[in-house]
Amino acid sequence: MRDAPLHPPIVIAHRGASGERPEHTIAAYTLAIEQGADFIEPDLVPTKDGVLVARHENNITDTTDVAAHPEFADRRTTRTIDGETMTGWFTEDFTLAELKTLRARERLPRLRPDNVRHDGRFEVPTLAEVIALAQQHTAKTGRRIGIYPETKHPGYFASIGLPIEPALVAQLNAAGWDDADAPVFIQSFEVENLKRLKGMTGVRLIQLIADQGAPADGSYPSYAAMTTPDALRRIAAYAWGIGPAKGLVQPGDGPVTTLVRDAHAAGLGVHPWTFRAENFFLPASLRRGDDPAAHGDLSAEIARFLDLGVDGVFSDFPYAAVRARDAARGRSPE
Repeated sequence: MRDAPLHPPIVIAHRGASGERPEHTIAAYTLAIEQGADFIEPDLVPTKDGVLVARHENNITDTTDVAAHPEFADRRTTRTIDGETMTGWFTEDFTLAELKTLRARERLPRLRPDNVRHDGRFEVPTLAEVIALAQQHTAKTGRRIGIYPETKHPGYFASIGLPIEPALVAQLNAAGWDDADAPVFIQSFEVENLKRLKGMTGVRLIQLIADQGAPADGSYPSYAAMTTPDALRRIAAYAWGIGPAKGLVQPGDGPVTTLVRDAHAAGLGVHPWTFRAENFFLPASLRRGDDPAAHGDLSAEIARFLDLGVDGVFSDFPYAAVRARDAARGRSPE
């Protein structure tokens, strides 16, 4: 069920080249750019003093060495965020200066043991630093490097007086990125904050859609309800495109769904996530051996999705996505 892409497919470095460096670090973003990624993706959470930093979650227990800092032992606490109760250390309890004393750690050490050797080397970057990196490499390489930030738990942060949207838009505006031609996509699993953002900025917006659960803001009863043709047309009123879990496009080796075709019919671009090289994440037909951490044929999986007409892919291994995209264009990788 092939559909033509609405736009030339892009490669989005998911948390940077996070398959080869600890995620959301300048090192991971830099490697992704060197591997040919078009966009680097920072997940954004605020600090206590309102600075946006790149972390997968505001709970930084597993992605930093905070537990090894006795001076922060009393910051360990339990929070309920979007209905999930968790214990750990949270960015909203730290100033930026305090966060800068921490160092990043590999989040998936069992699947990515080679990344563990980088533990303790890299700081937690700010959004400003990620923007500066993209602009520096644009000037250096002549390629236009963009950013693809995700607003994490926007409703929760707004409820505690740390809204993400104003700070994000202010920094994008300072970079000169305020319209649909800017090298920026803003993504969110929530709906209402994207609608607010539509009134605050002209940059392109992406509605994320998971393969289970529902948006935390209660805007839909389930993510599945967001994938119908009628729902996609409603999404098109405020978003440029959708970012669906890849299983919503094709579940493993199963039959292809109509999601790409339906989204394109609504005028929406489609950027599925997340393409990873480890057997653990690949469909059975593309695994190599029995070791979950061993690498299978990621480029082949990405090629499948490109052949289905997607407009871009999120990958932890940008080089594989670039290779597949270039092959789909009928030319050798540069």
